[in-house]
Amino acid sequence: MLTENAIVEQLRRTNTEFRDLEESHHRLDLELNELQKRHVLTPNEEIEKKRIQKEKLATKDKLAEFVRIHRD
Repeated sequence: MLTENAIVEQLRRTNTEFRDLEESHHRLDLELNELQKRHVLTPNEEIEKKRIQKEKLATKDKLAEFVRIHRD
């Protein structure tokens, strides 16, 4: 049975959608880090921060689903 890391590596090599989701997750992480560097956020920035957090979590869930399906 493959380890989770081996499954992820295999998906990176063979699945374009998985790679796209990983890139999206990384981009969202960078955007979130930039917002979190600020000491005070405007109300619109707070809303954007929450949106990014939700989208990042949804992307992470989709990545985990790929791994789960591939494992089974």
